[in-house]
Amino acid sequence: MPELPEVETTCRGVRPHVEGKVLSAVSVRNPRLRLPVPEALAERTVGETLRAVSRRAKYLLLDFDAGGMVIHLGMSGSLRVIDPGLPPDKHDHLDLVFGDCALRLRDPRRFGLVLWQPGPAIAHPMLAGLGPEPLGEGFDAAYWLAATRGLKAPIKHVLMDGRRVVGVGNIYASESLFRARIHPLEPAGALGPRRCARLVEAVRDTLRDAIAAGGSTLRDFVGGDGRPGYFQQQYFAYDREGEPCRVCGTPIRRFVSGQRATYFCPACQRRS
Repeated sequence: MPELPEVETTCRGVRPHVEGKVLSAVSVRNPRLRLPVPEALAERTVGETLRAVSRRAKYLLLDFDAGGMVIHLGMSGSLRVIDPGLPPDKHDHLDLVFGDCALRLRDPRRFGLVLWQPGPAIAHPMLAGLGPEPLGEGFDAAYWLAATRGLKAPIKHVLMDGRRVVGVGNIYASESLFRARIHPLEPAGALGPRRCARLVEAVRDTLRDAIAAGGSTLRDFVGGDGRPGYFQQQYFAYDREGEPCRVCGTPIRRFVSGQRATYFCPACQRRS
């Protein structure tokens, strides 16, 4: 958390408020995130017009004439549109002020990132080597079939590998595999054309539904408008251990794989 739907929700929420506006001030209260906030961030950006707000994988991209800012929300962060006069709380580490409104980064665990890139934000080295966007044209059944050939790793692990497809974290991997009726431990290379097509469609449908619901709020996440997401109310598998499957009534099971909790229905998602 936050995963692609939460970052996309944030992107769509803040864009109308700040895109095309001039950055008038930067306030860094705590620069000690996963990597230090650049010391010269204000010097490089104040007075610049924010030309575009976009998303790549789980990163927010803010493009100015002089370069681009890359923001990652970490495990517990949020970026909200606020009144610049609103007093900060303990975990509000950064404000980007655009005249009559501001973007405030809140990050209780301080695992997020604020980076600066001369030139377009998309050119930052941290974004190099990422796989295709799951909602883009590059992610289809033919691509996924080719990308998984010969792989013995569990399909859930491969689905969460950002080098093969971006943004599908633990929650949405579990949900997508349930919708596709594929066991999370099925070797990725064992999926044939039909199951690859089914999984691609399930990933795309799951992410679209999550974005429409404003993402998932399990602990700290809120969108750019400060409101929580509601997709957790639609979960089929994730965080439902012991509860009846919404399709067949079999209790949902949980196990740990790759140090991540995995949820599945043993009746709907049988190993082949």
